[in-house]
This record gives sequence, structure tokens and C-alpha cells, in this order.
Amino acid sequence: MIAVTGAAGQVGGRVAAALPEARRLTRKDAEYRDTPRLRQALDGVDTLLLVSGRESADRLAEHRSAVDAAVGAGVRRVVYLSFAGAAPQCTFTFGRDHWHTEQYIRGTGLAWTFLRDNLYQEMLPMLAGPDGVIRGPAGDGRVAAVSYDDVAACAVAALTGDGHDGRTYDLTGPEALTLHEVAARLGIRYEPETVEEAYASRAHYGAPAFEVAGWVSSYEAIAAGELAAVSGDVERLTGRPAKPFAPR
Repeated sequence: MIAVTGAAGQVGGRVAAALPEARRLTRKDAEYRDTPRLRQALDGVDTLLLVSGRESADRLAEHRSAVDAAVGAGVRRVVYLSFAGAAPQCTFTFGRDHWHTEQYIRGTGLAWTFLRDNLYQEMLPMLAGPDGVIRGPAGDGRVAAVSYDDVAACAVAALTGDGHDGRTYDLTGPEALTLHEVAARLGIRYEPETVEEAYASRAHYGAPAFEVAGWVSSYEAIAAGELAAVSGDVERLTGRPAKPFAPR
């Protein structure tokens, strides 16, 4: 039995559609923070796709709760949707949560596979403001963004195939683009900001400090070259090349 969390989301939904016999779990079924309820929802499950939780101040605690529920339910194996370059001090602040979650999973004794996806191609148009301009402190750095479809296909392969235990896969598109190039394909433009300008230009949203730091540091990670590496892991897992960024 395979269970898919985030089954109402962009990646989890695609995976659930490809695996109609899998158990679909959404926040309505059990929040990650509700260990007992999630443990009950995972009863009888052998392999779990753990889609990372939504960004929050206590996301790491929620991830640990979900992993604890999997262990308590007798799940044997977890495929975790992580992030490119996850490390304890990576520039992208949310990427640090992913690294700590990976370490927690490693310490449970569960079999594991980590899918470290780059930024999503479908999210790139959403970087533009109301005036149709992308602004951020990415400089001339590059991002090897990957499509939802490719990440979902890799997850299906990891969930259903053999030989993936203990493996970490970097999921990227086939090319690394600057935000100038991304903007050109969208028919708009990119204006680099300083880090200070980026924080100031986002202050009017009134978002929590951790969230604004995540937004800004995603651009900083691009500038630092931490999202530029292009991997062949999508093709290795799916047997077909990764999709290029080609906005409609």
C-alpha cells in the first residue's frame, strides 16, 4: 500500500492520479502536526510519499510529527519531497528545514529516498509583480527550474520501482536560466534589486519575518549559484528528458 500526502496539491495530486490505488491524504484527512490522527490514517501503509508541508514558522516540527506518525503506523519506507541544495546553512532559509527533515528521517531507521527538486517552472511567472516586472536580488545567477509533471513522474518512479532506497535525486530542468532569460521567455523584464531593496519592497505585504526571509533568500540562492546545477536525474528516473521552461 502506497500513501500520498498533499494529494490535493500540484505534485501530490499528479502522483495520486498516476497511482489510483494509492491512499490519498490531504490536510482534511490529517494535519502533519496531529501525530495520532495521521498515524491512524497511515495504518496498513508500506510506502509513503511525504510532500513537504506548507511554509510555516514550525514546519520542521510538523515534518517531524508526520515522520513520527509514519514510524508509529509501521510504514517501511518514505519518499520525501525535499529541495535542491538542502543543507544546514544553505542560502534559501526554507531549504534548511528540508535538510533537518532529511536528517530526522535518516535517524528513524526507515528506508528513504529524497527527491530534491529545484524551483518549479510553473512558479516563475508568479514572481512578476502587478506591473509585469520580476524584481529580486538574484543578480545574474541561474536557476534550473523543474516542472510539476517531471517531479511527479519521478516520485511515481521512486515509489513503485526498485533500487531507490538510500538515494538522493536532484530534480531539475534541462537548462539553467538567469531571471533575465526567464523574463524574456515570459515577454516581461527582470530588474535586479539589492537585498535591502528586496526586503523593503515586500514590507507592505505584512507577512511574517520568516516568510519574507524565505522569499528574499530564494533570489539570494540563485545569485549564489546554489540553484544552477543541471542534473540528469529526471531522465534517469523516468526514461525521458526533463521538460524545458516553455511558458504558454
